[in-house]
Amino acid sequence: MKKLSIIIFLVFACSVFGQTPTLDALRQKAEQGDAAAQVKLGRLYANIDTNISIQRDDKEALRLLREAAKQNDAAALFWLGVMYEQGKGVEKNEIEALRFYKLSAAQGYAKAQWNIGLMYEEGRAGLRKSAAQADKWFQKAMMLFRQSAEKGDAEAQYSLGVVYDNGEGAAQDKAEAVTWYRKAAEQGHAHAQTNLGVMYASGQGVAKDEAEAAKWYSRAAEQGLATAQNNLGYMYDTGRGVAKDETEAIKWYLKAAEQGDADAQFNLGSMYAHGRGVAKDESEAVKWWRKAAEQGEADSQANLGYMYLHGFGVKLDKNEAKTWLKKSAAQGNAWAAATLKSLQQ
Repeated sequence: MKKLSIIIFLVFACSVFGQTPTLDALRQKAEQGDAAAQVKLGRLYANIDTNISIQRDDKEALRLLREAAKQNDAAALFWLGVMYEQGKGVEKNEIEALRFYKLSAAQGYAKAQWNIGLMYEEGRAGLRKSAAQADKWFQKAMMLFRQSAEKGDAEAQYSLGVVYDNGEGAAQDKAEAVTWYRKAAEQGHAHAQTNLGVMYASGQGVAKDEAEAAKWYSRAAEQGLATAQNNLGYMYDTGRGVAKDETEAIKWYLKAAEQGDADAQFNLGSMYAHGRGVAKDESEAVKWWRKAAEQGEADSQANLGYMYLHGFGVKLDKNEAKTWLKKSAAQGNAWAAATLKSLQQ
């Protein structure tokens, strides 16, 4: 089974700068205390932004965001909240995430307001679940998103697309989501390009057109966005919207997998396991499935268990096989659960 990734969250964003500066210039500005540079560099280290190639380092991302937050920078406060909410570079702590979101929201930062709304809606971070409170925060964010979107701001246009796509804060409207994704995508917003590709691939809000989906995935993939790279690899792998080309599929899966995309790591492992687009190499399959499995990807956990169970690409180890099969079964993988049951009989 192949994995196709979808981006639907507001925690992704485009560059803080109108033009992409060099990495050296960013570092110099950040060292001089420029908050915008610290935020941009922090997002690059966290692999939130991908338009400059850099080795992921969540600890360094956190350090830079904290430096910018000392200046009460609204964007830095928001992204610190995201880091705490997701447990990136720091132990996951939703209460601390909420604290940073509130500090950012107090300055009128729409994405922070939105995330507070989500926490009220889901009753997280110690908040009592409240549709009324969630709606209040959603409406504050929506007003700012729309104002900026109508002025041509690509990030706000993308955010509106997400709102209508998910149906949170506004009635779900896939066609309206496509409208806003397209506006942002045409300005080069990589996440909007990817989501627009997903809409075309699935025929949501627009007539299904896999060639158009591949076009938008390609534009985002060329900008270095891992999700788009995986999706483009999938299109080449399956011959959807493009001529089937397993070698080209490998190329894009590898680019995404090296950035830590678990779906791409699963896909790449599958290609090595079956010798598709590359020489068959069970050890290499194990390597990539392990990377994905360690991120909690259930199918990779099942596959890794299978490899240990039969000694393919790794030394046979039934105990290790059971460990991975249990992890996969706990996430609902039926094959892993059935195999585990048979081993226990």
